[in-house]
Amino acid sequence: MARAEAIRRDWLAKTLAGSLLGLTLGLGCSAVFSVLATGLPLAVRAQLAMWMVAPIWLGTLSGCFFFADGWRAWRGLGLANLVVFGAWALLRSFVS
Repeated sequence: MARAEAIRRDWLAKTLAGSLLGLTLGLGCSAVFSVLATGLPLAVRAQLAMWMVAPIWLGTLSGCFFFADGWRAWRGLGLANLVVFGAWALLRSFVS
């Protein structure tokens, strides 16, 4: 019989990466949506942008445990944040 592996010790790093970087990723996606959806009325756009943060954040927090280790979770989610906030800055400069 094969012996079961012990619980990995990097769950705290993955949880922190998913919590912190997942929140900023959700906020960044919300900002990109808000810039792209300028044709919608402000009340509708604000509500959609606000309510899209939680599913993205929780999805990221759930998915962060699929990374092989904590370092890869931080690196991958950090890169995703850079891409999203870079796209937001680029869109803000072109769409006004």
